[in-house]
Amino acid sequence: MSSDSPPSTPGGTFYLHPRREAFEHGLLPISKLIFNDGTQTLSNLKPALLSSSTCDRRVNADALSGVLQIPIEHSRLVIETISSVLHDDSDPLVNDKDKEMDEIGVNVFDLLLFLCIQSYKRLLPRGHKDSAAIGDVWPSTSAFDGLLSSLPPSQLANSRRFMPSQADEEAHQLSYLQKQLSTMVSLLSDSTDAEGDDDQSLVVSMDAFEHLGFLMYCGEKGSERIPLSQNTPFSTNTDPDKPAVWVPASQVLEWLTQNISSALEHISDRVSSKENAAAASPDQDVATEPPSSLRGPSFIEGISKSYCVKQASDLKGTSVKVVNCHESVIYILAPLKYATVYGCSDATIVLGAVGKAVRFEHCERVHLITAAKRICIANCRECLFFLGVNHRPLIVGDNHKLQVAPYNTFYSQLEEHMSQAGVDPHINRWDEPVALGVVDHHDSLSHPAGMSDVQAETAARLHPDQFTNFVVRTLFGLAIPNWSGSEEAGSTKDNPFSLPDAYRAALEENSTRLNGVKQIMREVSLEEPRKRELSASLHACFKDWLYGDALTLNATYLIIIIIFGVDNYPLVLAS
Repeated sequence: MSSDSPPSTPGGTFYLHPRREAFEHGLLPISKLIFNDGTQTLSNLKPALLSSSTCDRRVNADALSGVLQIPIEHSRLVIETISSVLHDDSDPLVNDKDKEMDEIGVNVFDLLLFLCIQSYKRLLPRGHKDSAAIGDVWPSTSAFDGLLSSLPPSQLANSRRFMPSQADEEAHQLSYLQKQLSTMVSLLSDSTDAEGDDDQSLVVSMDAFEHLGFLMYCGEKGSERIPLSQNTPFSTNTDPDKPAVWVPASQVLEWLTQNISSALEHISDRVSSKENAAAASPDQDVATEPPSSLRGPSFIEGISKSYCVKQASDLKGTSVKVVNCHESVIYILAPLKYATVYGCSDATIVLGAVGKAVRFEHCERVHLITAAKRICIANCRECLFFLGVNHRPLIVGDNHKLQVAPYNTFYSQLEEHMSQAGVDPHINRWDEPVALGVVDHHDSLSHPAGMSDVQAETAARLHPDQFTNFVVRTLFGLAIPNWSGSEEAGSTKDNPFSLPDAYRAALEENSTRLNGVKQIMREVSLEEPRKRELSASLHACFKDWLYGDALTLNATYLIIIIIFGVDNYPLVLAS
C-alpha cells in the first residue's frame, strides 16, 4: 500500500476518523492543562513524566500532581477522565475501582495525547453568527433560547439544520488533529541520537503508535473500528521474542498527514454531493444527513410535547444523544457506554445504565434520572438530577440553581443493564459534586469545558421532603394502550441504590399520608356526573403529565389509578 492513499482492506477503502468520545467527554476546564505553545511545553513535560513513571510508563496521581503542579484532586480527576475515554478496554485503568486508580495511574503516552486536545474548541451553532450575543442572553435566558425557543414545535424536528452536522464536527476535529500532528508524533517518539537534538533520529515504536488510537481510528460507514496499526504501510512485528519495530517519525507524520487530508476530502465530497442533491430536489429533505446513516451515537432529537421510549433493541450502538427535546418525557432503558443530553428544556429524561460517561449540557428545567459511572454537567440552570453515580458529579461552566438527589426509580432490567455497563450499585456519590471554573460567556458554546478563575456555582441537595419515587412501570403496565407486555422481563424489583436515611424516612412518611388519602377516597361515594368530571380531570392530568412535569404528577396519577382503576376511565391520547 502506498503511503499517499487511504488505508484499505480486501473489503474496501477505509478513512481515518476522530474518536468523538475523546472530544466530547475528555475535556477539563483546568487552566494548567491548556497550553498555547503545546509543542514546547509538552516536550518539556514528557521527560519529567517519564522519570516519574513506573517501568511500564505509568504515572500515578501523586506524581502527576507534582509534574503538572496541580492539586491532587485535579490529578485524580484527570486520571478518571482519561479512564472514561480510553480506546483500549484492556488497559488496567479501565476496570479498576476508584481508590485503585490513583496507584495504577495512567500511561504517559495516553496522558500526553489527552493534554494535546485540551485546547480544542468545537463548532458554534450556525444560528449564532455573533458569539457576543451569547453573553447578552445568559443567564437571563439560556444560551440556546435565541436559537431554538423561537421555533414553533412543528420545526423543532428539523432543528439540526441550525446545529453542526456530524460531518461538520468530524471535519472540525480532524482539522484540529491535523494541526497537532507534528506535536503528537514528536511526543510519541524516541531518539536514536544520544544528544536527542536531531529530528532525523526520531523514531516511533509500534507500541507508542498504537496509543494514537486514543484520538483516531480507521473505519467506514457501518464498519467496525479498526486499530491504526492494522492499516499502516509500516512493517510490524507481533512476535514478542523478536526486537520491537521502530519507524522513522517523519514517515509516521507523512502517513498521518496524507490520510487525514484524504479523509477531509472524502467528507467534503460527501457533503457536496448531498448539497447538490438538495439543490436538485428542493422539496425533499435530503440536505440533512440522517443520523442513522453515520457512525456514532443514536440520536433522539426535536421531540416536543410528547413522549419517547427506547430500549436496547431500538438503538444501533452503545452511545445516545438526546438533543433539542422540549416539554417531553424520554426513556432510554438500555445499557450504554456514553450518553449526551444537549439543549433540552422542561423535560424528564430517564437514562438506563451508562458505563463510561454522561454529558448534560445547555439544558434548563430538566429532570434527569440516571445510573452511571460518571456525569459532567455544563452550562445548565434550574435542573434536577436524581443520580446513582460511582464518581463525583463534575459541574463546569455557568450553571444556576441546580439540585442533586439520590437515584429514585427502577425498571425490570435495570440491574442487568448496570452489570453490563459496569455501574456499581453499592457506590453512589450523588451528594459530592465538584465544581470547576466558570466558562467565558462569549465562548460558552464553542468550548465544552471552558476555563476561568471564577468559582463555578455548585449544586444543592434536594430537601428530603421534596423527594419522591419515579414509577417507570406506570407507563408500561397501566397508562399507555398497547404497551402492556412490551417491557422485557428482568429481575429488578426495587431501586438498586440504597437511600440515605433522611430520604427513606421522607418516603415512608409520604406513603403513610397517601395511604390515608386512599382510604378516605375509597369511602367516598360518587354519583355518575361526578365520576364523569373525575374522568375528564384524569384526561387533562395525564396529558399534563406527558407533556409537562412528569416527575411531579407521576405519583399522584398512579394513586388515582390504584384507587379507581383504569378500566372505568379509559384514556384517549392526543395524536
